[in-house]
Parts: sequence; C-alpha cells; structure tokens
Amino acid sequence: MNGISARFRLERDGFLLDASFDVPGKGVTALFGPSGSGKTTLLRCIAGLERAEGSLFVNGMRWQEGKSFAPVHRRELGYVFQEASLFPHLSVQKNLEYGYRRAIDRQVQKDKVIEWLGLSRLIERRDVASLSGGERQRVAIGRALLSSPRMLLLDEPLSALDMRSRQEILPCLERLHRELEIPVLYVTHALDEVARLADHLVLMEEGRVIASGELSGTLARLDLPTAHLDDAGAVIEAVVAEHDDVYALTRLDFHGGSLWVGKVEEQKGAKLRARVLARDVSIALEVPRGTSIANILGARIMEIRDEGPDKVNVCLDVGQMLLSRITRRSRDLLGLKHGMTVYAQVKSVALTR
Repeated sequence: MNGISARFRLERDGFLLDASFDVPGKGVTALFGPSGSGKTTLLRCIAGLERAEGSLFVNGMRWQEGKSFAPVHRRELGYVFQEASLFPHLSVQKNLEYGYRRAIDRQVQKDKVIEWLGLSRLIERRDVASLSGGERQRVAIGRALLSSPRMLLLDEPLSALDMRSRQEILPCLERLHRELEIPVLYVTHALDEVARLADHLVLMEEGRVIASGELSGTLARLDLPTAHLDDAGAVIEAVVAEHDDVYALTRLDFHGGSLWVGKVEEQKGAKLRARVLARDVSIALEVPRGTSIANILGARIMEIRDEGPDKVNVCLDVGQMLLSRITRRSRDLLGLKHGMTVYAQVKSVALTR
C-alpha cells in the first residue's frame, strides 16, 4: 500500500502527543504549527528516535506496529536537523561521500544531487566551518539524499538561517520538490515556506493533528488557524501561457482564469505556483473600470467569517480557491453574502517555481 500512515501517542514531561495522519507517498508534506505544537516530536517518532505507542507504514513498509519496531538504522530515511550536523574533520566532498557509502540501494546519483543543490563550487572546500549557514544546510541535505533514503525528514532546516541564507537555499528546496521521487516530511512554522514547497499540509496544535489534506484546499479553510495569520492566503497552480515583451509581463493561466505577473524566464507550458495573500485581494460588485489593478477575476463567495472586531475573511471560488480579508464595514456596505457573484481584484502575486 503506497502512502504514509502514522498513528502515535506519547506522553512526556506533561506534554501529550496524540497525532494521526495519512498522506500520499510522494511529494512534500508540511508539518505546520506554532512552536510547542509537537511537530519535531512527531518527526522524531517517525524517525524512530522516540519510542511511542502506535503504528507507521511508509509506502508498503511496516516500520512500526504493535510490538514490531524498526530501529532508526533500518528505516532507510534521511534526517536533516535545524542545525547542519556536518563532520567538522571532513571536507565537503567527504561529508557527501559518507552518505553515499551508507546507501543500501543507490537510487540517487551523486552528480544529480550536486546539481540540484548547487554544490559544484563547494565540493573542493576542505574546511566546512568556513561555509555559510545556507551552504552547510545544502551539504547536509545532499549527504542525507546520497544515502538513498526511502523518505527525507527536514526539521525546520531554515529556522537558524538569516534572510540572505534562506533566500539562497529556498530555490534549491523548490528544485528538490520538483525532482525527488521519495516523500519529504518538512517541519516548519513559517507559512511562506509551506506555500512555496508543500503539496500536502498536516496542521498541528497542542500535540494533535487538527487538519490534514491537499495544500490549496486546506489553506483556503476559514475554520483553521492558518486563516487568522497576517500572511494568510491561498496558492494557485498555473501554467505560463504568454509573454508580453513590450511591457515585460507574463500571463499565467489556471482553471477558471488568468493572472498577469512580472515577466518570468520559464517557457510556455511551464508550471508555476502563485501565492496570493488575503490582504492583497479586494472585492467589487461590478467589473472595475479605470483601475491600475491588472488582475480582476470573476468569483463566487463560498464563505464569510469574522476575523477580529473590524475585519472578515472571505473564501472565493475563482476556479481555484482564493482568500480575501476586508473590513466588516466593506462587507456590510457591499451586502456580501454566501453564494453571491462578485469580482476579486488581486493587487499582488508571489511566484514559486
């Protein structure tokens, strides 16, 4: 049976982890929630570093059930921690080769991993202590991948990095997202990382899984904590449809409409993900005229929920789900209700590859 099925219960130091989820056996699944919600503890249970009650199946392999418990070294997984744990006495090349030598069944080619993670210019470096934080994490991920794991676990790999290092490593992680055939479990409390990298979302709170599902649908749910965050929003899966060289713009098409964005390098037909924040979407009852906003989408209101004393969140169906955060006054003045046909004005779009 393909897929990841996890059931764990662990009580320790006054904290109870009682978490269950089922996700596909391919792609990136984000374990998301605030600090202290149990994300890392759950990841350690999956790795076998914590002995919890429960069960774990990974793409047909039984790693835990009843009295059966596969130790860490038999789980064929790669684990990357918040701090890159490189061997300080080994060069970059030797660190990578350590993972390669440990591979039971070499399914990942060394040159591919070096290309995906941009490690070619680092390969001759002898002193790993001289590497930047982002460089160290890329080497750590490369070492984990070269062990040819059945699953890759990433525990907040960007949390210890400065902004420059984060921006350096995120494109590499996006490339892994496109290229890897194995499942990746990615722990984070940063919603922008989830929107850029994940296919599926497991949302945690106080040791429990409160929601689990495909990314875009789960992010669009107004009943979940993600809808209350300042950077709440939605993701739209689109393809490059047209380049306008005169105005340096690109048109992205998706089921239900299109978006104009700053020109991208990708060729026509390339798949891109557009992230639209709820605060960047306004609502009109009629097609706006005489406006500088280029992206206006026909929409149907699916749900409205209060968001504090002055604002509301609105879930809009534009072919895919979109979120809008407007004032309560605007809602009342426009008479917005469930089922109404309106127009969504998208002020800003962030793209991921």
